[in-house]
Amino acid sequence: MLVQIADWAKCTPILKKRINGTDVSARGSFAYGEYPEFIVEAPRKLGASAVVLRICKDGENDRDYPFSFTSTDGVADIYTLCIDTAALCGEEEDGIFFYEILFLRGLDTLFTNTHNNVDFLLTAHPKNRFLLLIHKKDLKTPEWFWGSTMYQIFVDRFAIGEGEVGKRDDVIMNDDWYGGVPQYAEIPGQDVKNNMFFGGNLWGVAEKLEYLKSMGVGVLYLNPIFRAYSNHKYDTGDYFEIDAMFGGEAAFDALVDKANELGIKIILDGVFNHTGDNSRYFDRYGEYGGDGAYTLPDSKYRDWYRFGKDRDDFESWWGIKILPRLDHANESCRRFFTDKDGVGAHYIKKGIAGWRLDVADELSDEFLDEFCDSVRSASGGEAVVIGEVWENAATKIAYGKRRRYLRGGQLDSVMNYPFRNAVLDFVIKRNANALADTLKSIYSSYPKCVSDSLMNILGTHDTERILTVLGKQDAAVCSDAGSMLAKKQLDEEERRKAAEMLKLASALQFTVYGVPSVYYGDEAGVEGYRDPFCRRPYPWGREDGELLAHYRMLGAIRVQNRDVLADGEFSLKHAKGGLIVYSRRSNSGEICVIANAGGRSSGYKLDGEWRDLVSGETYRGSVGALSFSILRRV
Repeated sequence: MLVQIADWAKCTPILKKRINGTDVSARGSFAYGEYPEFIVEAPRKLGASAVVLRICKDGENDRDYPFSFTSTDGVADIYTLCIDTAALCGEEEDGIFFYEILFLRGLDTLFTNTHNNVDFLLTAHPKNRFLLLIHKKDLKTPEWFWGSTMYQIFVDRFAIGEGEVGKRDDVIMNDDWYGGVPQYAEIPGQDVKNNMFFGGNLWGVAEKLEYLKSMGVGVLYLNPIFRAYSNHKYDTGDYFEIDAMFGGEAAFDALVDKANELGIKIILDGVFNHTGDNSRYFDRYGEYGGDGAYTLPDSKYRDWYRFGKDRDDFESWWGIKILPRLDHANESCRRFFTDKDGVGAHYIKKGIAGWRLDVADELSDEFLDEFCDSVRSASGGEAVVIGEVWENAATKIAYGKRRRYLRGGQLDSVMNYPFRNAVLDFVIKRNANALADTLKSIYSSYPKCVSDSLMNILGTHDTERILTVLGKQDAAVCSDAGSMLAKKQLDEEERRKAAEMLKLASALQFTVYGVPSVYYGDEAGVEGYRDPFCRRPYPWGREDGELLAHYRMLGAIRVQNRDVLADGEFSLKHAKGGLIVYSRRSNSGEICVIANAGGRSSGYKLDGEWRDLVSGETYRGSVGALSFSILRRV
């Protein structure tokens, strides 16, 4: 007799995946040529007479593959299906597929409905399918990057070092390092010159490398450092010139040399979608000799940009006329960045370890293919390329086209904004389920080596300061006037609570799969609302000592437990209310993280003996309110 519809939830099947006998049920991405085995355990009371995999390649028609009945224990029937990923892809060596599992019951059929690409319920009609990403066989990401800790620096606001720097007559120097307010718009979208500088430079970064090393930092990500008019440098003037106000070539070379001595690698910010209008290539104001695309109709750079009926009618990034957009369909333009002697490879040869690509969604597949190939060739395959992508990069559609960022030949990693959003939801709203769903969804969507390379962020130069978001929980949507935000700060109690939440959030950031990226000053308790208030100078000598000690502790834990945290398998153990529990496991050990965002202590039982890496004590079975334990199995 068939089970009634109301009883479906009581007999949900179990789906497992294996490769060569190893359980990989948490994953949904496999290499071309692998043979993942899908195993379905269907309760007998479900009444299924057959199980079928229905799958389609992105944009193509469905194909059905029947599972084979293999055994039963009288309670559940076991069905298996081995998938030939090469046959599934056909003539290509990668692809993205969407599938569901059908349970045929004679008079009706039930369908899987997933919300996080791992867990599912049964429905009477097709709904949300699973994602299967097949990547190129040779996909790999640099192993040196796994297990690292990143640190992001906005150069003008980090440190003023001793060394020669250039001077400009068209800038405003703000000498109030500790109390000065950056130029700001009264309302978002208003024009701002961004020509106010505080004087930070690359000499200063080099002088602070020992400080960064004390936090366990192994990778330094610098916001743009090339010659440009603005303080933020996203309006590049010359890609082959380090900005003189930052110390020029001499300061850059000194920084690279000292970083290498300390075992710290440097990643640069590549702004390759657009240039500044005040640049060697566009030269709107004639400051580069009058040979640019705007000033000279037959300029060699003219076809690098898209012009309309006259020179003032040109395509720009999001309509911002000081940022004319480059046309990478033009081979000369594209090759300027992607050739073996192009911008990308040039700085690899000068000693950097990789690139973060600004607005990666707006860079064409052809550009990404060529650029990534050139920097990998220049580095012997060791350069890392990270894309600015704000959504799930496996399923990302940009400008009507599905992107293939993570299938091989393009990005190694992306900025993990979904993680940031889910962590905020967890620590503010105590929503462990939403965080668990995000962690499962990302881990099951991305190739394993990409998950190990994810740039896990809580704050960046494009977001409100994490402490401010946690203390003033309206920060992310705040539309107050700039003159109000310039003076607005947390009160003592707001700051205390925000700091406790930040400790919890950062513990998650430092222990899930991927690489934590700390935005300069977050570890010191810097506050700030939207850009530019999130870009205030680092408070040297006035840091929040308790927060700084916390970040140093987390950095030490990563260094000392890299054998597990670099590439250990991720497994979600529990998520309910304000409590989430997950583990990382490798051949050399296992770490379990218990995070409690609730207002009271919470118990969670673990088998065996575990040592708390924070306190050094044996785990006793509970975690305090708004607290965490990072445990290693003894």
